[in-house]
Amino acid sequence: MSAQPNGPSSPPVETGQSTPEDILPGDHWTQQPIAPADDNDADSSYDSDLASSTNSLTTSIMAYRTIQGRTYHSDRTPGEYWGPNDARQNECMDIIHHGLTLMLDGDLFRAPLDMNNVKKVLDIGTGTGIWAIDFADQYPGVEVIGTDLSPIQPGWVPPNLQFEMEDATQAWTFKEDSFDFVHIRYMFGSVVDWDALFAQAYRVLRPGGYIESLEADARMYATDGTVLDGSPLDQWGKVFREGGKKFGRSFMVVSEDLQRKGLESAGFVKLVQHDMKTPITAWAGDKKNHEIGAYNHLSLEKDLEGLILYMFKEVMGWSTIEIHAYVAHLRRQLRDKSVHPVADLRLIYAQKPLDAPVS
Repeated sequence: MSAQPNGPSSPPVETGQSTPEDILPGDHWTQQPIAPADDNDADSSYDSDLASSTNSLTTSIMAYRTIQGRTYHSDRTPGEYWGPNDARQNECMDIIHHGLTLMLDGDLFRAPLDMNNVKKVLDIGTGTGIWAIDFADQYPGVEVIGTDLSPIQPGWVPPNLQFEMEDATQAWTFKEDSFDFVHIRYMFGSVVDWDALFAQAYRVLRPGGYIESLEADARMYATDGTVLDGSPLDQWGKVFREGGKKFGRSFMVVSEDLQRKGLESAGFVKLVQHDMKTPITAWAGDKKNHEIGAYNHLSLEKDLEGLILYMFKEVMGWSTIEIHAYVAHLRRQLRDKSVHPVADLRLIYAQKPLDAPVS
């Protein structure tokens, strides 16, 4: 789920460097008492009704790593991903998909596709495959392919959809000029070289084909100042920012403008950019954003430990006790209705020039 076709897929984690002053050490959280609940708290911020491969798989692909009882993509195969690939995390990804679809007013994409002429679509980093499944269901005449590092997709899928195990850090195996649409979503923390990723997408798209990239910063803040410096929500983004530097994969794709730079470098034209702020909990007054925030919160509550375990423990060196203490403080803040966290998202779609030479 990362991309550097012509270079090493897993740069070594840097160690022995000092921690920036704005990042609190892990043992800070073991020393802080958790404040008692008050009237601003709720058990959760989501409403009760919301709570209610075509290729053969090799032994190495199925030989998942286990960290603190959670499974991750096997380190015996190329590529590396920071999130678990087990059922608990997969459920979180499906919840996030629903929230993102709500943000797009029920749409699966924003690129101006002429569906009468779209024959073949590629979903990179498909995860559980839920976007590809929804797209294939909605457009049964389109051939859809979803790729990922791990074979975590369901076996029963629409007949026009297939999943393939492919590492986007390597040169893609698809033919040049063979797709009408390439969809890439939520690859932050997974890509070594964004220019290389988009260059591969450019190569496999037909002239006139579209690419769409939806990314986020792993940073939670509040425009009204309710996320204070040094609070668990504030530290989330700062630890991921620093961990990304050590890991060799940025978690700040939006603020570093990696999508636009990579798309332009690859040769795409007619770039259209939509910047959005997504509520992290259900604090917003309007119905749409309240619901989006509820789903975002639900996805976090389902697996806070899984989301941070690899980066905080394996990359940043926190102990298990420190992680558990931090999660307890973070969960407490997420349930505080007086705190109004948001995250930055950016959707960009662009076109391969109509006059691009066909290989």
